[in-house]
Amino acid sequence: MNVTLKQVAQVIQAEWQPTFPDEFIDHISIDSRSLQNNSTTLFFALTGANHDAHVYINDLYKKGVVNFVVQAIPTNFTGAANFLVVENTLKALQSFTVYYRSLFSFPVIGITGSNGKTIVKEWLNYLMNTEYNIIRSPKSYNSQVGVPLSVLASNENHDLGIFEAGISLPNEMAVLEQMILPTIGVLTHLGDAHKEGFTSFEQKVDEKLLLFKQVEALILEYNPKVLERLDKSIKTFTWSTTNPAADVLIKHSAADLYHVITRFTRFDLIIKLQDEQAIANVCTCVATLLFFNYDVKLIQDRIKTLYPIELRLQVKDGLNGCTVIDDTYNSDYQSLKIALDFLDQHKSKEKKTVILSDIFQSGFQPEVVYKKVGKLLQSNAINRIIGIGPKISTYLKDLPNFSGFASTADFLLQFSANSFQNETILIKGARSFKFDEIVVLLEQQTHETVLEINLNAVTHNLNFYKSLLQPQTKIMVMVKAFGYGAGSFEIAKELQFHQVDYLGVAYADEGAELRRAGITIPIIVMNPEPGTYATLLAYQLEPEIYSLRSLHGFIDFVKAKNVSSYPIHLKLDTGMHRLGFEAEQLDELVAVLKNNNWVKVASIFSHLSSSDVPAYKDFTLQQIQKFDAWSQQVIDALQINPIRHILNTSGIFNYSAYQYNMVRLGIGLYGVGNDEQENKQLQNVGTLKTIILQIRNVNAGESIGYSRRYQVTRPKKVATIPIGYADGIPRAWGNEKGYVLIQGKKATILGSICMDAMMVDVTDIVCNEGDEVLIFGQKLPVTELAKQLNTIPYEILTSISQRVKRIFYKE
Repeated sequence: MNVTLKQVAQVIQAEWQPTFPDEFIDHISIDSRSLQNNSTTLFFALTGANHDAHVYINDLYKKGVVNFVVQAIPTNFTGAANFLVVENTLKALQSFTVYYRSLFSFPVIGITGSNGKTIVKEWLNYLMNTEYNIIRSPKSYNSQVGVPLSVLASNENHDLGIFEAGISLPNEMAVLEQMILPTIGVLTHLGDAHKEGFTSFEQKVDEKLLLFKQVEALILEYNPKVLERLDKSIKTFTWSTTNPAADVLIKHSAADLYHVITRFTRFDLIIKLQDEQAIANVCTCVATLLFFNYDVKLIQDRIKTLYPIELRLQVKDGLNGCTVIDDTYNSDYQSLKIALDFLDQHKSKEKKTVILSDIFQSGFQPEVVYKKVGKLLQSNAINRIIGIGPKISTYLKDLPNFSGFASTADFLLQFSANSFQNETILIKGARSFKFDEIVVLLEQQTHETVLEINLNAVTHNLNFYKSLLQPQTKIMVMVKAFGYGAGSFEIAKELQFHQVDYLGVAYADEGAELRRAGITIPIIVMNPEPGTYATLLAYQLEPEIYSLRSLHGFIDFVKAKNVSSYPIHLKLDTGMHRLGFEAEQLDELVAVLKNNNWVKVASIFSHLSSSDVPAYKDFTLQQIQKFDAWSQQVIDALQINPIRHILNTSGIFNYSAYQYNMVRLGIGLYGVGNDEQENKQLQNVGTLKTIILQIRNVNAGESIGYSRRYQVTRPKKVATIPIGYADGIPRAWGNEKGYVLIQGKKATILGSICMDAMMVDVTDIVCNEGDEVLIFGQKLPVTELAKQLNTIPYEILTSISQRVKRIFYKE
């Protein structure tokens, strides 16, 4: 991008008084936290229900940003900057994108659908990048904000665009269509995804088809229900695995072999993928290549090399105190920018290392793109840069802290795991460089049983609860009990990135661990034991004070340390009867705190016992009434203005009118609500899965497991999976009470659950050793397990052993 600020101002019809009218812009930003923001950045201060980027303008200016698109110039701003004032900054960003898209005339493929958009985009990029210099959406940038950022990365050297469009509500696609302006359309599978935003399948189809109203042709699966709703003036190119009426018929023959039949040619195709959705995505790609008149031999050769794509940035524990960020399936300039922001967001150690392969498809000449890459790496303050590939080794050889290697094999010959100590390592490379070998070298021993944590879902759930609050209401998030089993540090890093106001932990050592890991936001310790007061002060942790004894004890401690105005949080017991001051103790509490300079009351709070139980609504309202009166009594007596908070997760959903100054979000962040309607709004965060270790046939009359608790009455096929009660699976779930999912089908647990294994019935399931087994996740919610075991999801989540490897990822 190389446009002037004056051009932008004219396009978005902004009011402005130019301080630097001839500024050139080469970077558009909406994220104030990105280290890539600089003097040539144009920052759009987007606003929403629970965020307003205008508040970060002063900070951005101090970092060198001088160009802003705003809805109002901040009243407290002092400095020389360009402010382009518009009515709506998001619409301004989209309007500029429409203009910028009009500057380019190369063909653009626009992709939408319910499933497979990103996979098809990435596969088409892989299949076509030899013939075309492609600009495509990075990762899953397909939203009202993601599409502009994708399109604005185009430049004059690109000759094909591949952009995806994602919607979840009516009236969203028209805006995306104007920005993408596809010349060729691709419609992937239409399923139930995002169905909650539409009144019917037909409404969803009509909305999706709006992306294609100006295309030269639309590539899609032959589906009469879709075709009948399509404008008859739009040319189609269809495929099918069953219907000969399609332009391309792709029939499964045997094993990996498929027959492709068109009006002009017939040929065989090897597809090495087996999943039904993956096959559909391959068919879409084959049809697209045929539409582009690719040679049959070329299609055959490339399709058989297609591979499952990992669309996630994964955070893994590394050896020698390292954290490994695995992004090993592609290497292009746009995705590098995203990965570097992710690295800074999720670094667990201050030292940052990047292992990077040659860069592909930048749209620039090599000397230009590597100059940009070098600048990018330096702006992100990378401590050590390892380049692998002939081009990166040549063009970045003079960069400080850079080491270059011709190939991955050369790197592995000279480096071992001991070459890395206490650093966060981003490993990013094109698939041809086989960087997975580097990941294997550096990560801790892998286990087949893993708990995957979806950080996108964490953000979604956080934003859902934010949407129920007033913009000024603060949020405290509970990360106690090892982040409800999810892993406290990575969750805390994500929350810090999204600027929550407080974190809550149970014990001081949990808070100390977060501080050592780089968490700087305020942390409240809910159960501060007297023996840990020194830890509180050493790590700036703030105690909950729930009794006169704990208050006197803490005051005596800070007095002895000559510390004044240390923040404390007063807990009132309005009906939970666990911890807290009661009404008759308030006068004495006030007397102790009055004229006391050793501590200061940062907040006053209470805990609702039954906010999730509609039958106890009156009791909950009584609790809130008591809290309001008691806390006000303390406030008036001490003449203070602390934060007040009483709502927990269910309280936020059911009693948002009583949000006071802050709320406390707990289990809801992790995708578990206490109400059916609440759960519909949440996304699954944790997926516990393992594999089949062994499959055996067991005859009638034999038994399975300890103490012969399961007697086989008819021949069965039994699979053993490596997860047991030492991993946190309750033994009560065994002996036909519980089940797991294999190939999407229920496999009943047979016999007693062992310490490290369990046996399940796969008699009626087509499966193999090594196949994936789902313990809980999106298709088998943890709430279902809790119901079977007559317990609550909290107990199951927090019971998952820390020996189960956690993998954190972001789509």
